Amino acid sequence: MKITFLGTGTSQGVPVICCQCAVCTSTDYRNNRLRTSLLLETGDKTVVIDSGPDFRYQMLRAGVKDLDAIVFTHEHKDHIAGLDDIRPFNYLLKKNIEIYADVRVEKALKREFSYIFSEIQYPGLPQINLHEIDGEPFSIGENLWIPIDIMHYKLPIYGYRINDFTYITDAKTVAQSSIDQIKGTKVLVVNALQRATHISHFNLEQAIAFAKEINAEMTYFTHISHNLGLHEDVESQLPPNIRLAYDGLTFDV
Repeated sequence: MKITFLGTGTSQGVPVICCQCAVCTSTDYRNNRLRTSLLLETGDKTVVIDSGPDFRYQMLRAGVKDLDAIVFTHEHKDHIAGLDDIRPFNYLLKKNIEIYADVRVEKALKREFSYIFSEIQYPGLPQINLHEIDGEPFSIGENLWIPIDIMHYKLPIYGYRINDFTYITDAKTVAQSSIDQIKGTKVLVVNALQRATHISHFNLEQAIAFAKEINAEMTYFTHISHNLGLHEDVESQLPPNIRLAYDGLTFDV
């Protein structure tokens, strides 16, 4: 399974215009982060986790030619806003895109993109097949996806384990039952927003503690605010098996 970080940033703590801080003005490409999203190429399927506002550019930048499915973690705008931009894949591939979402995300999609679900259809609308996630494992192609319950402050959201890979974003608290599901994973991705404590996300200290508890062979931090600091500086302070992800980072699991 090939993993590509389409985006590793967040809307949290990001200024509307460049604030001229060291991160905003950095020439290190690893500090230039679009909103968090992940591409998984599994051999028989191409899947994206979350389609945020930067989805179109992310797919163009990564040169993605195929798309079978989008799996959503939760309904916040920075994770769903780009759904409309599946249209070119519908047109070029002549197929519907499979959408996996829980009941709350489904309601948000129907509210934000009502025209997709309208009885009145016209050529060019995004074409989807909607699948409801109910907490039970589900298959996309040859791979089993295991939803993992995560709390984003008071909002229940999903992380996902696919074979030896686990992806979590926007976590603040993780129950022991979910930790038990994650343990044994070889590669973990989890959010690390900033150094200061945050109401709904792991900060750096909490993310490191969580990574050590899971004890994966390799952990990558994502959903990174510019408040965390420069990539090179932060990485130099991390344990050997923990790294900051960056847009475009690719590896195999």
